[in-house]
Amino acid sequence: MAESILRLEGVRRELELSRDVRQTIIPNLTLDIFAGEFVAITGPSGSGKSTLLYIMGGLDKPTFGKVWLDGQDITSVDESEMTVIRNQKIGFIYQFHFLLPEFSAMDNVMMPMLIRRRFSKKEIRERAMQLLDMVGLENKYTNKPNQLSGGQQQRVAIARALANEPKVLLGDEPTGNLDSRSANNVYELFARLNRELKQTVIVVTHDEEFANRAGRRIHLVDGKIASDTNGSKRAATA
Repeated sequence: MAESILRLEGVRRELELSRDVRQTIIPNLTLDIFAGEFVAITGPSGSGKSTLLYIMGGLDKPTFGKVWLDGQDITSVDESEMTVIRNQKIGFIYQFHFLLPEFSAMDNVMMPMLIRRRFSKKEIRERAMQLLDMVGLENKYTNKPNQLSGGQQQRVAIARALANEPKVLLGDEPTGNLDSRSANNVYELFARLNRELKQTVIVVTHDEEFANRAGRRIHLVDGKIASDTNGSKRAATA
């Protein structure tokens, strides 16, 4: 049986709107994500998709419940330790790429590795080039973000997210700002990373086509799992 790379148990997330008023975003959610899965999380606006993703990535903490990443309880660690865990084990891709505008594509991809200091400067440069090659930007090493298209910028962001060989790649609407062709290219890249590198990929998306092409689709309504299906089940019922 596949290894559970992410486990959420009895997770509840409340927002304190005022001293006497609390809003429940996620009431009580238990979920396992297994190593090597390609998961799409869908649901209407306000259903708790992004909140769930941020809890998975340690950017937000549940009000109650536990979250394990790679066997470690990340709900009990402080923010400084969580920062280290995120740098080492989690790759984030957002709707907006958040590339540093004054730096080249190569420098942006190198940044997480320079922070971690796991490799020598020469090895970091070589790995950055390999990652840019992998995402189809072998001739864009020195280009700054404003010299790249939206799709190319997002591919740099994906290369950067992969820099430290994360256990989990998390995407929050990563194709939301892209045209359909660029969005398809990003999907194909995720699928190839998942297929060839066995990279665990979890993506929040409103894109129905993207969601239906993922290996597993989790649909949220009011912070609860309304359905959880794999590709073969969806194909059988289509």
